[in-house]
Amino acid sequence: MLTVLPAINWLSVLVAFVLYFGLGAFWYLFLFPKPYRISLGRSANEPQSGNPLYIVGPAVCSLIITLTSAVLLYALNVTSYGAATLFAAVVGGGYLVTNTVNIAINPNIPRPFLYGLITGSYHFVGLLLISLLLVAMR
Repeated sequence: MLTVLPAINWLSVLVAFVLYFGLGAFWYLFLFPKPYRISLGRSANEPQSGNPLYIVGPAVCSLIITLTSAVLLYALNVTSYGAATLFAAVVGGGYLVTNTVNIAINPNIPRPFLYGLITGSYHFVGLLLISLLLVAMR
């Protein structure tokens, strides 16, 4: 599977990573900031933490998801938008969304299904966008 590494368009990986990470910032800071905080049991108006971990951690995770998706898309020889959409549905729904909800179902997250909906849909949309972009720039 790793034999596809030389064939990967690394510029597309960089662009897809920036898109995915940027979508996260937009998602949590502008689209769903209050519902996200509520899902975590915080006040809807509580300010975001300035801890760098909350920027660096998601960036590293977004990069790893983007790299893994590129390897899989190339290994599976996904070359059409339809196949990229199917890939995003299977991987996004089957792994990212379900794992997000599973992680949320614990005593530390008071509204696990709200959290799962917000964060799971971010990952689903993000994976769809990066899959389409990686195929477009192949």
